[in-house]
Amino acid sequence: MQNIFETLIGSYLNDTVGIADHFLSQPLALALKKNLLALMSEDALSSAGTGNEAKIHHDKTVRSDKIYWLDKSHNDPYENEFFKLIENFINYLNETCYTGIKEYEFHYALYEKGSFYTRHMDRFKNDDSRQFSMITYLNPDWIEGDGGELCIHHNTGELQHISPKNGKGVFFKSNELEHEVLLTHVPRMSITGWLKI
Repeated sequence: MQNIFETLIGSYLNDTVGIADHFLSQPLALALKKNLLALMSEDALSSAGTGNEAKIHHDKTVRSDKIYWLDKSHNDPYENEFFKLIENFINYLNETCYTGIKEYEFHYALYEKGSFYTRHMDRFKNDDSRQFSMITYLNPDWIEGDGGELCIHHNTGELQHISPKNGKGVFFKSNELEHEVLLTHVPRMSITGWLKI
């Protein structure tokens, strides 16, 4: 796994956005996608909002995805495998880059056809604990034209479009880069979260 971690960290250091095409193994990505689809069929997903618990706001003209928070108490074997991968990555990140990450939070995210998330920053104004944003994608059949790309607004003015291909991991500082999820034409699935101090 260290090679994957090095790919993610190395591309982040080179370009302020880390990308590893195979951060999740294909079997793990498939199992997590099945979990997400099962939750959708059970109507267990909630409309996502902006802000945190202190001040949450729901506006579907800004954000129209649905989410479900992962929790170790669920004791799902595939989610536990995902947690272990993230914990190993955090340990490696702390050892090599001295980031001081202590915890994390992640949720499933489902963007149904016609969904999007407008340009935003991930760190809250009233809470600076989020240090890095991470997205891992669960879309084995994604092709160009399906939409749902992650659009990074670099401080240079450059726009970077990242395809939500299956197993890909994306990693960047939560308080440095504005980004958006472009309109998706097919269901788009991911696990999205933050590494925190």
